[in-house]
Amino acid sequence: MVVFGFFAFIIVMIYWVNRAITLFDKLVGDGQSIAVFIEFTLLIIPFLLFIILPMAAFAASIQVANRLSGESEMVVLRSSGISAFRMARSSFVFGVMVCLMMLVLSHVLVPIARTQLAAREADLSEDVTSRFLSEGQFQHPSSGITVFIGAITPTGILERVMLTDARDPNAQVFYTADQALLVKAEDGPRLIMIEGMSQTLDADQKLSVLHFQDFAFDLGELTQIATRVLYDLRAYPTLALMFAPDEIMAATEFTRAQLLHEAHTRSSKSLAAIFIATIGFSVLLIGSFSRFGFWQQVAFGILLLVILQTINNAVENIALKNAFAWPLLYLPVLAGAFMAWTLLSLADHPLRARLRSWRRAV
Repeated sequence: MVVFGFFAFIIVMIYWVNRAITLFDKLVGDGQSIAVFIEFTLLIIPFLLFIILPMAAFAASIQVANRLSGESEMVVLRSSGISAFRMARSSFVFGVMVCLMMLVLSHVLVPIARTQLAAREADLSEDVTSRFLSEGQFQHPSSGITVFIGAITPTGILERVMLTDARDPNAQVFYTADQALLVKAEDGPRLIMIEGMSQTLDADQKLSVLHFQDFAFDLGELTQIATRVLYDLRAYPTLALMFAPDEIMAATEFTRAQLLHEAHTRSSKSLAAIFIATIGFSVLLIGSFSRFGFWQQVAFGILLLVILQTINNAVENIALKNAFAWPLLYLPVLAGAFMAWTLLSLADHPLRARLRSWRRAV
């Protein structure tokens, strides 16, 4: 567990730094504080842990088995008549512990973190002032939209406002107003312009001018970051995914196959961690001692993990298309168990000894 904690910390930091750089660029560049950046990076850690724990378990099992072999403890245990299955029992128990941690992460902590992340991003998406409304600067919050504000008073009144909407090339609209206010609505923030004018230039280069006392411009379409996260399947509880009514699927535009895939993937990947840890330990039990180390066994163990991942990718593609194919998601678990059993059998009864016995029988 100590070695596992070390590898988990190192791998999480590598993933975390990679994600943190992107978040820092996005949040701090949009005018958010360092506290918001730290909060967002902490909320992505549960999902990162769920991804890297199997890799950390495999590396820890390899490291412990390598240490036992290097200090001749493995030789003493084998010489005393202890079977490979008995020696691998500790790695199996360790894998069960990792599995339990992943189950808690996938079914409890990750949905809570993703839900909280969605709520915080929804709050930030409505905070239009901090995102793209600055004094004396031309801002481009979305493609085709340009905003200019001359000044922002301490009471939140926007003065000398200009807004250009060029999303429709056949009708470009230019809004100008002496004052404007930001108002929150149920479907997103709105910019209320007071005592202003709109100028519309159509495809025939005809200009239409309209003076207004007040006009509301919907800014909800410019704040799409919350919508992307709210439609993240990782934010839904497992039971809600498994028994979602048709109305929810219609509202979220997810298929039944996608919901079942997400629900069962949480359990299948957790169960696979048991045998990933066992494979990491068992792979060093096969083969004979070499002064050059055990790199061949380690490479073979990595190859087995690649095969497991290939099987997992194949069954996931099938399960995403067919709602009745979700049992296939547990095929990598069975494949991992078969690999671990095969390695331990070869360790107890080496292939060379079997061939020698077969030749003698012949």
